[in-house]
Amino acid sequence: MKVSVNVMKRYSDKEQWKLPLAALVDKIGAQLGAVEEVVDLSHKYDGVFVADIVTAREHPRADKLGVYALNIGAEVVQVIAGDKLLNVGDKVGWIQPGATTPATWGTVEPFIIGAREMRGEVSHGMLGSGKELGLSDDHTRVQVLDTDAPAGTPFADVYDFAGDAIIDIENKMFTHRPDGFGQLGVAREIAGIQGLSFASPDWYSADAQLPEAQSPLTIHIKNEIPKLVPRFTALVIDGIKISSSPLWLQATLSKLGIRPINTVVDITNYYMVLTGQPLHAYDYNKVKTIAGSAALTVRHPKQGEKITLLSGKEITPHPDTMMVAAGDTLLCVGGMIGGANSEVDATTTAIILEAASWDMFSIRRTSMHHGIFTDAVTRFSKGQSPLQNVAVLAKAAPDIIELAGGAFGHSADVMHLPDGTLERASVHPPVVLTQDFVNSRLGSKLHTADIATLLRNVEFRVEEHGTELVVTPPFWRTDVAIPEDVIEEVGRLCGYDQLTHNLPLRETIAVSQPRLDGLKNRVRDILSRAGANELQTYSFVPARLLQVAGQDKASAFAIRNALSPELQHYRLSLTPSLLEKVHPNIKAGYKQFGLFEINKIHIKDDVAVDCDGLPREYQTIAFVFASQDALAGASYYHAKHYLGYMLGTLGIPYTIVPADTTPGFAVGRQVFAPFEPKRSGFVYVGDGEFAGFVGEYRASVAKALKLPAVTAGFEIDIERLLKYQKITQYKPLLKFPQTEQDVCLRVAKAVNFADLQKLIEDAFIGDKRLRLTVEPLDIYERPGDTDHKQITFRLTLQHHDRTLTTTETNDMLDTMVQKVNAVTPAERI
Repeated sequence: MKVSVNVMKRYSDKEQWKLPLAALVDKIGAQLGAVEEVVDLSHKYDGVFVADIVTAREHPRADKLGVYALNIGAEVVQVIAGDKLLNVGDKVGWIQPGATTPATWGTVEPFIIGAREMRGEVSHGMLGSGKELGLSDDHTRVQVLDTDAPAGTPFADVYDFAGDAIIDIENKMFTHRPDGFGQLGVAREIAGIQGLSFASPDWYSADAQLPEAQSPLTIHIKNEIPKLVPRFTALVIDGIKISSSPLWLQATLSKLGIRPINTVVDITNYYMVLTGQPLHAYDYNKVKTIAGSAALTVRHPKQGEKITLLSGKEITPHPDTMMVAAGDTLLCVGGMIGGANSEVDATTTAIILEAASWDMFSIRRTSMHHGIFTDAVTRFSKGQSPLQNVAVLAKAAPDIIELAGGAFGHSADVMHLPDGTLERASVHPPVVLTQDFVNSRLGSKLHTADIATLLRNVEFRVEEHGTELVVTPPFWRTDVAIPEDVIEEVGRLCGYDQLTHNLPLRETIAVSQPRLDGLKNRVRDILSRAGANELQTYSFVPARLLQVAGQDKASAFAIRNALSPELQHYRLSLTPSLLEKVHPNIKAGYKQFGLFEINKIHIKDDVAVDCDGLPREYQTIAFVFASQDALAGASYYHAKHYLGYMLGTLGIPYTIVPADTTPGFAVGRQVFAPFEPKRSGFVYVGDGEFAGFVGEYRASVAKALKLPAVTAGFEIDIERLLKYQKITQYKPLLKFPQTEQDVCLRVAKAVNFADLQKLIEDAFIGDKRLRLTVEPLDIYERPGDTDHKQITFRLTLQHHDRTLTTTETNDMLDTMVQKVNAVTPAERI
């Protein structure tokens, strides 16, 4: 938000500007908002003066040049200009030799004027066009000044640049302060933070009245979306003549970064930057021609309607966009930008001047959807007060008539609030609070009178009743509704640096780490030790990824105003996010790796809610193993190995059951969607509680995400593991050597690997001093044998008390085979 010191001085007590500029900027930064830039304009017009043309003649050796004698106050000098149409008596802006043209002042390449010969005639300096003087974009002619100032008067003194500075305050400070987007509002705050009283101009009042009609021209307003547009005020001005604005107005707008256009548009822009209330002007006769009468309708666009904006861009408005129309023709994107079909131009003789209130949330959505970012959008997206519409309109209209002529036509003020009326005193009801309430929150020692003075300085109405205060915010303060809002004002106006720096005394008690956080940390350590790498991916995913994973995007929470098409939906599981990272890592040269993530998922189909009435969050651990080595073995067993290592280290007993069908419950269906049912399993922990899935992925998923042939993983609900985890007790290393034996068993084809492994482990339960590990090596189906398969295990045996002999080991293995064979036919190969 750019503010001009001199513009604010026009509407405030000069006492508040006694601070040096540097001190003022520091105070603004400390109590109002961060200052992003300060442009000191006091030297921009050094060497630029008002001059009178004494004589004028054409250059004898150049058809397009004029030679002028200038009275610059102390002397007469000759200047040559590329404009032959200037007359004796015209006042112009003379840039003396050695001075920098204002338009290039402060730039990387300033243009410095000199005395030079031009085809036999010497030019002492130059005459500035509107562009060179920094007033407008017009560089076709020398700018004739509209002033009575005597020759030799510094240009900066005439057009209010002397002692001026532009202070750019970051917009984020004023996000909830619509009044802060006007020069009046910032001037009020600068007075308040200095402990000075500010008084708004008399015309800036919620009780302002529109002028009586002097012309028969009428205006009719129909509002079809009153909840979005609570107030729409319009006034007709007849008999105007469009021309360029006076230079003081052009100078004011230019220094604030707004391009001057014509009298009507410039006045609307001036009062926008002054009060924060954007205005818009329609060509009355164009509206009447379009609709057959001067009638405006505030509505949503109809299907297929289009509008060409003032910028030249044609859009098909979003169905929820607030529009202004004349009959069946759209005229304006409400609160944002006008249409080219009702533009005020040189042929305009009558206008409709509009001051309306637009829903700030709708403005923000429309702005993002269509990429429209205007000064009006910046202000309306902050929530302007509907109580200022008439005040600004009633002030701007007479100024337009003063500059462009004309007379007031009829007006219309359509208001729609819940109670059908507008509360004139305030947007919000009075706030009641006490001196102690303020001091207890701020740590201050302010008296009731001190608090009241601080608030009255910025035009709050305050009633004192002992230590109680009844605070009524002014009509432009839409952000003050509760006592805490008032306390924020008091603290800022007083200065937070003036408050005591003593922290409140509180007893601190050590807090134990939440059990779930502790489990997550243990899982991270376990999988990291196993060689896996942790990722943190976005919680939002594109619809494309959900579709690839076989998940239903209708079950995912959608982001209404996503920052990117890649961040449209809350993810239904972690696995697709990990799978999406496999191929980039393969391309980067990593041939075999494990990836895991611990995070939250959200599923719309789950009707259960937590204590806050919000959708339930599930916290899961997802893991993916990937290898480009086709001989690495069956991918399922790699994933199962990591899962077993993790659960085993946590001390959690588990079983895996073949997953022949998709789970019947909503959460399970979405999480299981990427897995191939025939090559996956359901994981149960503890006493048989379902925890998640382990397995390989569907061929369609592997193809779409370019996964290598050996890829598998698991996804487990980490909260299900909480009650089963055990703190691992210290176990000393065994001092006796271990022995390894490979055992191949020929079993029926229907026997699955997990059941056979369990039978082997159970066969050794009798000896508590024996440590056993069973690892899969191979599953082989002999050609021609359709009834059997051979499964090879590697058994590692180690005893606490002695070294196992070969005979003892063979006897153990023979006994194991006998026990297995007693349950299911098994032949040792």
